[in-house]
Amino acid sequence: MTELPVVVTPGRHAEKTARLLMRNLPAQDMIAPDDFAGAVRSAFLSGRPVIGICAAGILIRILAPLLTEKHEEPPVVAVSAEGAHAVPLLGGHRGANELAMRIAWLTGGSAAITTASESRFHVALDDPPEGWRLANPQDLKPFVAALLDGCPVRIEGDAPWLHRAALPISPDAPLRISVTTAPARGGPDHLVYHPAVVFAGIGASRGAPVQEVAELFRESLHEAGLSTHSVAAIGTISMKADEAAINTLAREMNIPLRLFEAEQLASVEVPSPSSVVLAETGSPSVAEAAALLLAGEKGQLVLPKRKSANATCALAVAPAPRPNLPGWRRGRLSIVGLGPGDARMRTPQATAALSSATDWVGYDLYIDLAGDLAAGRRLHRFPLGEEERRVRHALDLASEGRNVALICSGDPAVYAMATLVFEVLDDESLADATRRVAIEVVPGISAFQSASAASGALIGHDFCTISLSDLLTPWEVIETRVRAAAEGDFVIAFYNPRSRKRTWQLERVLSILRETRPETTPTVIASNLGRPGERVRIMPLAAVDPQEVDMLSIVLVGNSESRMRQNGDGTWHAWTPRGYAGKREKSR
Repeated sequence: MTELPVVVTPGRHAEKTARLLMRNLPAQDMIAPDDFAGAVRSAFLSGRPVIGICAAGILIRILAPLLTEKHEEPPVVAVSAEGAHAVPLLGGHRGANELAMRIAWLTGGSAAITTASESRFHVALDDPPEGWRLANPQDLKPFVAALLDGCPVRIEGDAPWLHRAALPISPDAPLRISVTTAPARGGPDHLVYHPAVVFAGIGASRGAPVQEVAELFRESLHEAGLSTHSVAAIGTISMKADEAAINTLAREMNIPLRLFEAEQLASVEVPSPSSVVLAETGSPSVAEAAALLLAGEKGQLVLPKRKSANATCALAVAPAPRPNLPGWRRGRLSIVGLGPGDARMRTPQATAALSSATDWVGYDLYIDLAGDLAAGRRLHRFPLGEEERRVRHALDLASEGRNVALICSGDPAVYAMATLVFEVLDDESLADATRRVAIEVVPGISAFQSASAASGALIGHDFCTISLSDLLTPWEVIETRVRAAAEGDFVIAFYNPRSRKRTWQLERVLSILRETRPETTPTVIASNLGRPGERVRIMPLAAVDPQEVDMLSIVLVGNSESRMRQNGDGTWHAWTPRGYAGKREKSR
């Protein structure tokens, strides 16, 4: 269990237990939402362990439609309101059992552990401790079945956590558990566990082929007789933080990448120093020094530097797994779109990015809109109008190795911060560390999508979006685009239609559209979408009053084919046909 749990309560009656857990568990959030079911689903879909302080049946009904692959689902624990009972519902062997036992210890209650192997043998064979990996999980089911039938087991190798368990040990048992750093196949009667004690140092020329680096890594492990399952981390010099081959290797092998400054590497005594490497990097060694730094003071170099045409690799081994790796991670900046602001309309990808971030950067209002996930994060608030300062601050934080979320409303690539991030990164004056930050754009539901959905389907055919803000774009350019869109008969979504200082632009645009479109053209004014005070109005183009539009509104104007109708309950819908009526006519 790597993600920190989210504590979810359906009401204030369970708040005392929730706060007790928040004070004593490494959990990041306590949520008592109006939409309890939505909060549970959102956390679950983003891969976060869920502690639901409610009846087990409530969680079962909420999550049942989402259950697919048990090996990929996060742990889920139901806790009674007073904390007397903690019940692992999902992921017992992937952290839920342990979490339930910790909760019971904190509350003075009991944990209902129902998984057979853990309750009988006091060990979860499919969930080894941190720093240990099961090489053949596909063989676990028949192996555990044989254990439960009374078959004894013998252990080959040193694993304190296995020896502390209540396994039926016999020196000549037919079942076998091997503990080794060497490659081993295993089978239905043979489980293989690898301690993560091997550390690879890798150096590479700029643009080194991905395949070449991967082959050198695998060949080095083969030469040293070591399994990939025992590799705990890959290390390199900080100037290679964005090297494609090294990052691809770490990502595809699911191995952490750690970075070291040249001064740190240069302080390590190595068997194969290089004056060429020293001249290029500031350290006489990258591969050997990085491997030794990762392995720690008691680590040993088991494979000195091996070379290919464009890369080097060295391997070191530590005496035991190291839970806290030295070095720093490559920084990440996620540009996250919240959608309209309502947590129910936030994507699971956005929730996951916000939940995994160490730091949030954003305009005050946007940070507050995601407040249900803010606990445990460092919040960097900025006033409206300081967009570039906001971006540079986020990049600076990420360049320090932090996982940063730059928060936007709607979609970050639609009149928002994503484009500014890339503009800033194109600035030649930026430090190399900032340029090596990993960038991710996390989409959100944009205002034009929300407005169209709230009113029907006005953007059901060809459409465009135009911002009426002339702060960054000259009005002459904006008007040219409006006329082109009007001539092309596009449905148009107008962003930034009006503000306290910009009062005439929308009226000018409406007059242009009235020259070519019928007065009955459906028009939507949507304000505060997805937020308290949401208001969506549908009216003909002739009836639009710009005074009813403010800076929290978006205006959608249909094309010459768009329609609007009143329903029996008095509500209205607007939509734009795509031509199905003509298709039906031809088929008759």
